[in-house]
Amino acid sequence: MSLFSGTIQNLENALSRADIKQKVITNNIANIDTPNYKAKKVSFQNLLDQESSRLEAIKTDYRHVDFSDTDSNYSIVASGDTSYQQNGNNVDVDKEMTELAQNQINYQALVERMNGKFNSLKTVLTGGK
Repeated sequence: MSLFSGTIQNLENALSRADIKQKVITNNIANIDTPNYKAKKVSFQNLLDQESSRLEAIKTDYRHVDFSDTDSNYSIVASGDTSYQQNGNNVDVDKEMTELAQNQINYQALVERMNGKFNSLKTVLTGGK
């Protein structure tokens, strides 16, 4: 039996993913005036696919979805299908700032949950004092 039941590890992983997303978003914002720069986005589809592969599923019909393994937890994808500026740059600053705010809120919620978990452990270890 694990002391933390995986909660701390899950929170740590979520914080790591939020940090990666933060870096990509701020990189997009920093390159707002870079000619021909294409906005990048973090895709965690590989992680979802990897976790889905752990599920035990019985394929009883040929139309059922296949589960497969992947090697990486995320990928950074450049979107080259649009151009918002004359110089070929496709960074939409409003969209990036919205995603940045959403990511910061998510990160803060994760930090607060982690702090709550540690405070609970501290209370247990000190006998409620």
